[in-house]
Amino acid sequence: MSSPQLAVIGGGQLARMMQQAAIGLDVHIRLLAEGPEVSAAQVVPDHVVGDYTDLDTLRAVVSSAPVVTFDHEHVPPEHLRALEAEGHACRPGPHALLFAQDKGHMRARLSEMGIPCPRHRMVAKADELLSFGFPAVVKTTRGGYDGKGVWVVRSAADAEEAFASGRGLLAEELVDFRRELSALVARSPSGEVRAYPVVESRQANGVCAEVVAPAPDLDPVLEAQARGMAEQIATELDVTGILAVELFETTDGRLLVNELAMRPHNTGHWSIDGAVTSQFENHLRAVLDLPLGPTESRAPWSVMVNVLGGAVDDLKAQRAIVLGAEPGVKIHLYGKAVKAGRKVGHVTAYGSDLDDVLLRARRAAALMTDGVTHD
Repeated sequence: MSSPQLAVIGGGQLARMMQQAAIGLDVHIRLLAEGPEVSAAQVVPDHVVGDYTDLDTLRAVVSSAPVVTFDHEHVPPEHLRALEAEGHACRPGPHALLFAQDKGHMRARLSEMGIPCPRHRMVAKADELLSFGFPAVVKTTRGGYDGKGVWVVRSAADAEEAFASGRGLLAEELVDFRRELSALVARSPSGEVRAYPVVESRQANGVCAEVVAPAPDLDPVLEAQARGMAEQIATELDVTGILAVELFETTDGRLLVNELAMRPHNTGHWSIDGAVTSQFENHLRAVLDLPLGPTESRAPWSVMVNVLGGAVDDLKAQRAIVLGAEPGVKIHLYGKAVKAGRKVGHVTAYGSDLDDVLLRARRAAALMTDGVTHD
């Protein structure tokens, strides 16, 4: 077997979809997976099972790979610095990943850059939260995702669980927003940047439910601002690969940065079928310092709907039913066991009529999740 050109740390569905892009580019990936049956380990032949927090394990996996990238942002930064010192290019690097790993550092750095953010403050005790004011959103600075580690608080009593967690906490204003947007860019080490259309992200129970590309009825001025902010953040933080900037569009017409992700992102999954170059291919192109691909949409509208664990427990058997009912919809399954609320796949529809595209994507996702449509 040839030597790997790229080591990928983390075996989730993002790494699985990187492998799809790698096949076309003939890029040999070596994977560090959390277990033998995780999503990406099922499709990446060259994989090692181990703990990403163990430096010796990381060294063994990346030993013959010149470039390292990630399925998640949780690898300890001191380990990444050690790998860099030993000659491996970590993309993104630990200096950039810090701002995706730690929300407190992210808020401070973005504010220094003049990027608009919600009003915020680090809080260590109830008195500090009281002086910040209610209502507020309290977040753990590290480790939270998909609504975990996030509390909406309207009194000190509401924050008891947050303070009991013993973790660093960030308080933010409860933003009055019209909707959530996401701006994705790809950036290479040589500084080339490509921006995808700004999309609308619709949430349910703290989890992304569906994405509409491009965001409907988005003011062109706000679209340009969103792309400009994403490009500025990628450049000034020296991000290599895909950067996702999640944004609030406020009811008074402003944009505020909510979160950053320095890897392919759920709000970019539509690009696999809906863009000239998928976010996964552009991530590989970026981290390997290859020329980036065009990011334009293939169709006027694309809609991605997540498939969450529900009543259907045999997803493979359900495929035929969904493909028969919605033959134009693209199905992406992650090889995961079905658990309630777990992301086990997504579907994407595209076309020229947004109402029709929404209907087809939602019907397919409902059939895959619950075996029935929700018309």
